[in-house]
Amino acid sequence: MNVILLRHGETEWSRAGRHTGRTDLPLTPHGEQEARALSRLVAGRSFALVLVSPAQRARRTAELAGAGPYEVDPDLWEWDYGGYEGVSTADIRRSRPGWYVWRDGVVPGDEAHPGETVEHVGQRADKVLARIRSADGDVLVVAHAHMLRVLTARWLGLPADHGRYFRLETGTYSVLGHEHGDEPVLLRWNAPA
Repeated sequence: MNVILLRHGETEWSRAGRHTGRTDLPLTPHGEQEARALSRLVAGRSFALVLVSPAQRARRTAELAGAGPYEVDPDLWEWDYGGYEGVSTADIRRSRPGWYVWRDGVVPGDEAHPGETVEHVGQRADKVLARIRSADGDVLVVAHAHMLRVLTARWLGLPADHGRYFRLETGTYSVLGHEHGDEPVLLRWNAPA
């Protein structure tokens, strides 16, 4: 079994470097081009399971890439950045010099929307991985940079915060797999279509 990961195409906020967790933004025209380019990897392929984040940027990427029928999985939402939603790292560092989301976390939002720790994102990733591992064949996942980075860390048996080692650009694909039968490995990472 191989797991193909697609990061959604560009949005206005991803282009500007703004943290985009639960804000539901559309793809830019360039993001739609990135998504269409991913069709070379998935169109015509048969997948035992196709899982997509509820965010419109992920669903639209799946559609433009030709993913076929898919299931929306709420556990694939991007990291909930709480009070840092929509804020760039550069802006955050004006008040918190040296801040790094993987090490320093997010500031809480309001009570109804408090934000998440990286460990909580890892728990959601583990739920997704349980679904992936139960599939009988290749799996396609369309989601977001930080979520896919955490998912990859957990696939490899690493702590969720080790997702920091796997930078991921918009409109790219990555492949998780196995060697020697059952040893999880990273087969390809952050590849343009």
